Amino acid sequence: MKIEAVILPVADVDRAKEFYGRLGWRLDQTPPGIVQLTPHGSGCSVQFGPDLTPGAPGSAKNYLVVSDLEAAHAALVGAGVDVGEIMHVTPQGLAGGLDPDRRSYFSRAEFTDPDGNIWLVQEVTTRLPGRVEADETTFASASDLASALRRAAAAHGEHEKRTGEADPDWPGWYAQYMVSEQAGTELPS
Repeated sequence: MKIEAVILPVADVDRAKEFYGRLGWRLDQTPPGIVQLTPHGSGCSVQFGPDLTPGAPGSAKNYLVVSDLEAAHAALVGAGVDVGEIMHVTPQGLAGGLDPDRRSYFSRAEFTDPDGNIWLVQEVTTRLPGRVEADETTFASASDLASALRRAAAAHGEHEKRTGEADPDWPGWYAQYMVSEQAGTELPS
């Protein structure tokens, strides 16, 4: 089973449609009375429309994940969204700025839609074990793939330093690193 759509409680369907369209979310074909938009690269959509949910407008809280929170934050600001500052989790609570080690799940920013529904945008580059099927590797965009290649290149450089020799099969090493990183399994050394 996979989650297909999340229903958002909104007061004004046209206003919500315009807002999510400004974010670059794709408008999907749906039955009459239902508006469905899908974030770029996502397997899950959002839906709203009259009488889809008994929830009060603004009562939803959902998560979005990105591989580069700074770029996502800039894109949201560029789309006219009032997004909060980038924060990271510490043992004492939230602190300003990105996580110093850029650890997955630690850096975040938050915004609301016009109805007050909350979206927490979280930077995730390495999934927790078991969150992604080990045989399914996908990248939502060229920038996500480029970020993964950069991380693999940096790790491969460290690998070659440890072994003391050039690795002629670097494409295979990169591929294994990228699949393992996304699946949350042990990374090659």
